[in-house]
Amino acid sequence: MAKTIQLRKNNHYVPQLYLKQWVTNGKIPTYRLLVPNSEAPLWKDHSLRGIAFHQHLYTYLAGQEETDEFERWLSQEFEAPAEEAIRLAINDERMSQEHWRKLVRFAVAQDVRTPANLRTFLARHRDTMQKLMNETLETSVRHLEAAVKAGVTIPKSEPDINNPFPLKVLITRYPEGDGDIETRTVVGRRLWLWSMRHLLTDTITKITNNHWTVVHAPAGMSWPTSDNPLIKLNYHNNKNYDFGGGWGVPKVDIIMPLSPKHLLHNCIGRRSWPRGTVLDRQTAQFLRKVIVEHADRYIFDKGKSDVQNIRPRAASLAAYNQERATWQNWGNEQSQAEAELFG
Repeated sequence: MAKTIQLRKNNHYVPQLYLKQWVTNGKIPTYRLLVPNSEAPLWKDHSLRGIAFHQHLYTYLAGQEETDEFERWLSQEFEAPAEEAIRLAINDERMSQEHWRKLVRFAVAQDVRTPANLRTFLARHRDTMQKLMNETLETSVRHLEAAVKAGVTIPKSEPDINNPFPLKVLITRYPEGDGDIETRTVVGRRLWLWSMRHLLTDTITKITNNHWTVVHAPAGMSWPTSDNPLIKLNYHNNKNYDFGGGWGVPKVDIIMPLSPKHLLHNCIGRRSWPRGTVLDRQTAQFLRKVIVEHADRYIFDKGKSDVQNIRPRAASLAAYNQERATWQNWGNEQSQAEAELFG
């Protein structure tokens, strides 16, 4: 009898193999940025399995059944290959070019797979996607009509069978011989997964593996991390900076904690510090502040630190319950939308 493979419905958007660097006595100290009331403890210890996940964040409807194929793909292509590279980096051991490549791939994946990225993606596309699709369709039809009139043979393009765009095309034919073409998609989970896979198979090949380094926190200091740990920093000075940087954009600082003492860094187009550099206290304090400010809902630290002085919590029972309900309904709502689109 064939063994049934259990569906991975608890999708961890920050891998456990990464977060384990901050574990203390089997638990990871967690500071939550949205709490139901001000009486909630500042810190709570969690197991690695019990934090930084949402149910059905990456599962999707394939035919009539849910699949966790995307979660398994992330694990096989980005997490597992980087495990040795992370170990070497945080133990200050020699790393080959292949190790650096796998570490950079892990970092890029971590940039796009978070709920923070999902919210940004949905906000960006909800009001523009249908207009973009309509304009693209109209332009394509005009080009096809012009090609037919000119007698030009249009080369056939092969669809990407590994990552098909989540699109439904409806064609209405009229007795007169003409007709209408309509395209539909859902700005939700399937479109987000398509976008991530496209970036992680195509765009990622354009990201250079050069000039990456790992630097150290000074004595008496450590790096926290968060549920949004990869930072693309536009830095002008310690009072003038933002998180709107992009991959490949000159002078953008890419920052990601690898352990309480190790920080991955790359300044696009410039050389970073030599590997193993112990940063001065002022620089380290600023980078620690940036890590905390970039967090989405959780900050993780080796111990119960003073991050509340950098990032006070928001206490709201209504907001807490609303966000909790949103994630509880996420899987069912997305599966229903996918079934309606492709059914």
